[in-house]
Amino acid sequence: MTDFVRRRLLRHAGLLGAGMAMSSLIPAWARSNTAGLTRPPPTVSGDDIRLRVGHSMWSVDGRRGHAVTVNGTVPGPLVRLKAGQIARIAVTNDLEEDTSIHWHGLILPSQMDGVPGLSFPGIKPGETFQYDFPVRQAGTYWYHSHSGLQEQEGHYGPIVIDPAGPDPVAYDRDHVVVLSDFSFMHPHQIMRKLKQQPGVFNYQKQTIGGLIAGRDQGLKDRVEWAGMRMDPTDVSDVTGSLYTYLINGHGPEDNWTALFQPGERVRLRFINAAAMTIFNVRIPGLTMTVVQADGQNVKPVPVDEFQISVAETFDVIVQPTEDRAFTLVAEAVDRSGMGRATLAPRPGMVAAVPALRERPLGTMKDMGMDMAGMDHGAMDMGADSAMAEAPPPEWAADAEVETGGTSMAGMSMGMRDPANAPQVRMGPGVQTISPMPVDRTGEPGQGLDHVEGRVLVYRDLEALEPNPDTRTPSRSLELHLTGNMERFMWSFDGEKFSEITAPIPFRRDERVRVTLVNDSMMSHPIHIHGHFFELLTGPPGRHPRKHTVNVAPGGKVTFDLTADAPGDWAFHCHMLYHMHAGMFRVVTVRPLDGEVG
Repeated sequence: MTDFVRRRLLRHAGLLGAGMAMSSLIPAWARSNTAGLTRPPPTVSGDDIRLRVGHSMWSVDGRRGHAVTVNGTVPGPLVRLKAGQIARIAVTNDLEEDTSIHWHGLILPSQMDGVPGLSFPGIKPGETFQYDFPVRQAGTYWYHSHSGLQEQEGHYGPIVIDPAGPDPVAYDRDHVVVLSDFSFMHPHQIMRKLKQQPGVFNYQKQTIGGLIAGRDQGLKDRVEWAGMRMDPTDVSDVTGSLYTYLINGHGPEDNWTALFQPGERVRLRFINAAAMTIFNVRIPGLTMTVVQADGQNVKPVPVDEFQISVAETFDVIVQPTEDRAFTLVAEAVDRSGMGRATLAPRPGMVAAVPALRERPLGTMKDMGMDMAGMDHGAMDMGADSAMAEAPPPEWAADAEVETGGTSMAGMSMGMRDPANAPQVRMGPGVQTISPMPVDRTGEPGQGLDHVEGRVLVYRDLEALEPNPDTRTPSRSLELHLTGNMERFMWSFDGEKFSEITAPIPFRRDERVRVTLVNDSMMSHPIHIHGHFFELLTGPPGRHPRKHTVNVAPGGKVTFDLTADAPGDWAFHCHMLYHMHAGMFRVVTVRPLDGEVG
């Protein structure tokens, strides 16, 4: 071999090695399996359905690990039902621990709801439980474990219920799109780390470089936030530093592909089955028309992007006319990663994958302190003010930062003033009470204020059919979503579930106006079992009906609820680790069937 040939071979080998090294630095969402995966999720249907919950070895973007699976897959099989049928679903537990299935968003008898210790005992190892219930609705829903942290390990799956009659949504084909997050770290270890160190998974904290480049907050703002012991980059508790974001169980490198023919109306049924991740969804180059929210039909709303919180579902129609591929982007709300798939006429086609956008920063509005619209004169921090009179608890911050004549130390004390929420018991588990929470249902979600195109907001939603109950509520109820981010303690009204003895009582068929106030700077998707409620947005009589609503940081949401389902029902934050840490309540509706009221 000549020296010339040897040098060329070494040079090519070096370039190949450098290329392989560089490819490992490319984020997963930017790499691609050009073959694409076009397999639809497995489907079970009919009068008698059988599901098995067990352990499986499972691969994500070429890496193998453990998962809790249903019928051996993540997500579990698509359960396809028809309105009017009787669902008979036998669930066998092949795990070495108890398990369960909750049918998220389905209206059914409380004993079929699948919450261990509340609606049934759970399913013991080796046992089979038979779920039997009438199917009373149509739309897109999902199911998941309500046992421990199994949901994080892969125990979830989609549900599609076809209407008994004609579907008011016209489409030529449909695809279920299950969004989720997965980690090879065991969920109990994740929980321990969250309790041990605040922001442990946040690798996007502000830096000196960001300050110099003008990307992050200025020095004055940083000092103010530090004085309140808050971090404006703390948008998600668990981030892309740990998670791989999945679409139908596939990582970004797998390039799961949904097929279409140009000109077809394609229905995409988005389900956020993540444990902790809110996603911002868009398909660059295509308009999405929202036609359903949480399984309920809404008047069509054309948008370029929407935010889908944990446990929500949105159905959209897209109509691509070009013979080319489109990238489906599910970007984590904190911009630490994305789920990625492709919509294409043929397998193997790919489209450009956009870069992650700049991560959002928390604002005073996220703290329940809308400084822009605040009347500083009315909010006097002098000796005569109620805020000044209220002493801070021993564990409160001792910041003494002055900003424009307003003491942020005093503001911090005011945020802990029990007068803003008299039912909240102050203590280590309640870090803040928002002094000025506002209705944020007209806002697009964190980080989406200035993106290009139209972004869906809750106020865009209008029910396609008239609301079934338009009575004026007979009473009102206010609940505060409380917590301490540093200690990872979460609760309703300052009480975590383990400390609560009494449920929230409702009289059967009563109409109640419920207001949720978020006293933290984290989003909380709140879900009620066994019921739908009407958000107080849109025209009277056609309020959008939902089973889950995201309450933005420092925000509040009001809805009307008809307590028409007798029994005991779970009511909780659907951020899995928030619920596990205490943000869970029981709603009881009495009298039961056969009881005298």
